[in-house]
Amino acid sequence: MEVDTTSIRIGEQIEYKLSVDNSKQVLFPILVLDSLKKVEVVEELPVDTLDSKFIKKYILTSFDSGAYVIPRQQVLINNKIYKTDSLLIQVATVKVDTLKQKLFGAKLLKEQPIIFDDYKLYLWIALGILALIIAVVLYFVLRKKKEEISEEDRIPPYELAMERLGALDEKQLWQNDKVKLYYIELTDIIRTYIERELNIPALESTTDELIETILDFKKIKTLDLPKETIRNLQKLLKEADLVKFAKHKPDSGEIEGHRSDTEGIINILKPKPELTEEDTKDVE
Repeated sequence: MEVDTTSIRIGEQIEYKLSVDNSKQVLFPILVLDSLKKVEVVEELPVDTLDSKFIKKYILTSFDSGAYVIPRQQVLINNKIYKTDSLLIQVATVKVDTLKQKLFGAKLLKEQPIIFDDYKLYLWIALGILALIIAVVLYFVLRKKKEEISEEDRIPPYELAMERLGALDEKQLWQNDKVKLYYIELTDIIRTYIERELNIPALESTTDELIETILDFKKIKTLDLPKETIRNLQKLLKEADLVKFAKHKPDSGEIEGHRSDTEGIINILKPKPELTEEDTKDVE
């Protein structure tokens, strides 16, 4: 992490730069700014690729004087999270030298100027009408969004996962040499199912973070999953990551095995139906 300065005047800009060795897989962050929201991102520049580095630049500024802390940023390198140092920024006001200002003579008062109080009532009425219009528009927009539930959200998690696996088979991606795209969709199916069925943030987590979360839930007995299932899930996701990052090219047997493992894990994670009184009597 580098900055060209940590001390600016109001409205001046700071160049905030992150550099990573370009031999590594890297995902730069969406910048997290100070907690007071006083520092702003003016521009986020595209990643520069040099001979030996990836360089990401952000242009920052502030319009409020004070000292503000930019917190540590998370950069994903080779599927592992690294954190930068925090940064203290000093923003000073622009000083006006009154001794150098040219003084002008007093002007005679010719007529009564127009003042805010003359139109204050009309302004409040206009603002009230505008606020009412905005409230009505927001009501109907939010109501429409609430009613517009996507088709996928209407389908139970297990049925949706099985549908998506069937659709993936029909696309024949890996048979047409689109192995990486096949594994992206395959892992998205199982991650989406885990997120919806187990209420675990699986889509935005790395493989290690997801497994760690599942183990934490298991420790506090929120989840009752066999250790073998967790190991199989971890193995499946790690091997899929290798394929997605072009570090391994599986053969047809491995691909079919990963497809089978995915369906098997989903079936194990599927909630078991609760027995009713009648079912219990029938068993007895």
